Amino acid sequence: MSLNSYLNKKVCVITSDGRTLVGTLISCDQNTNLVLQNTIERIIATADSGEKSSQTEQGLYMIRGDSVVVCGEVDEEIDASINWEEVKGEGIGGTKHV
Repeated sequence: MSLNSYLNKKVCVITSDGRTLVGTLISCDQNTNLVLQNTIERIIATADSGEKSSQTEQGLYMIRGDSVVVCGEVDEEIDASINWEEVKGEGIGGTKHV
């Protein structure tokens, strides 16, 4: 499937090292190399950590295609309604291409 339908839309990308990146997809190619603009990295705290989840601005961000596990469009209305500091969860483990 081509990611061209996601161009200039807000997407969420999960990488092979378990990162969650959200930004506007401005470029992609046949190798799934991605360029995101206005990128935020979301770091979700575990329920037992006592810490708040956080978001770190990353700006313009390039992701190599072999690091992309999943890329999906973000529903901006739902995304804006979530208080991301209060979200708790387990970390996403790393993946390995075989």
